Amino acid sequence: MNGLLRRFDREKLVLGLAAPALALATAFAITSVIMLITDQNPLYAFGVMIDFGSKSDSQVWIINKAIPYYLSAVAVAIGFRMNLFNIGVDGQYRVAAFFAAVVGGALTLPGIIQIPVILLVAVVVGALWSGIAGYLKATRGVSEVITTIMLNAIAGALIGYFLKEGRLAQRTDNIRHTERLPEQAWFFEIPTQVQPIHGTIIIAAAVGIGYWFLLNRTRFGYDLRAVGQSESAAQASGVSVKRTVISAMLLSGAVAGLVGMPTLLNVSGNYGNDFPEGIGFIGIAIALLGRNHPIGMAFAALLWGFLERTGNQLEFEGYAQEIIGVMQGVIVLSVVIAYELVRRWGLKRQQRVVGEQLAAQARKNDSAEVSA
Repeated sequence: MNGLLRRFDREKLVLGLAAPALALATAFAITSVIMLITDQNPLYAFGVMIDFGSKSDSQVWIINKAIPYYLSAVAVAIGFRMNLFNIGVDGQYRVAAFFAAVVGGALTLPGIIQIPVILLVAVVVGALWSGIAGYLKATRGVSEVITTIMLNAIAGALIGYFLKEGRLAQRTDNIRHTERLPEQAWFFEIPTQVQPIHGTIIIAAAVGIGYWFLLNRTRFGYDLRAVGQSESAAQASGVSVKRTVISAMLLSGAVAGLVGMPTLLNVSGNYGNDFPEGIGFIGIAIALLGRNHPIGMAFAALLWGFLERTGNQLEFEGYAQEIIGVMQGVIVLSVVIAYELVRRWGLKRQQRVVGEQLAAQARKNDSAEVSA
């Protein structure tokens, strides 16, 4: 039996690697066909991407870009693990970053105090904004997809209302922004030979480790996964479904609140009308691509950053601007399909192996009875 379990573990690892490999191969094949149809050379394009993406400055750029993408993916994945679709990460991180910037710009404290205060404000605001959808889901049965999409729009309107001169913003040229953070409130950076890596990568790593530990080593993680697999079975085993739904949405929103921190604390120093948007929706794609696994999502975030970085270079080479968007979309679709195909194949193979093992054991027992 132990040998059979070890065999299944090895096959599970192989299947886990086969799915993304199949998906990426399929995605690049489809993208190559599209390039050929539009009279563009796919081999040259991929060569440019690999060459440009391997440069030191590109590598640092990709890592820095992947930090908020990874945080966004983890926020989405927390909901995904219990079949909750938190589509509102985009609104949650923007409203959290805005109020964190307002509080940070109004304070003048030592950095060792002010930075945690800014992070705490972002986490609390993100959790509360997401908690609205969780409360409505648990108490009124309102779909979290609808409420989070609506809350995205409300978040944008709320920020737009306060981000005006005379309220909580000031104007510099055509940019309206909050008060600039004092120098001591900026997060540290890791120096390299080209440009620094944002120190907020430490926050992303800590979130990833915490996510893994919470889901796999705590009772709450077990309850969350149990509710995701079957609400009725979880409730029958004593799990409070309503409490778990609210807790999961609060936790998802808390992580979402950190998504804007790499930009606020390492790049802009304030929240303006040029603050990046759409990271929440990118997080959905990365969570799907990484299969909600902390390491898988890290590689997916780096891949996404790689495609964006090298896509800019392809434009200079005369390739269509939209080709990278096509590639990203095809990769996500290919991953979803590939994982399902590999999962079904693996399930059938396990059933066949178990059947063979049971048949062999039955023959062995029959032989022993005849001998006796």
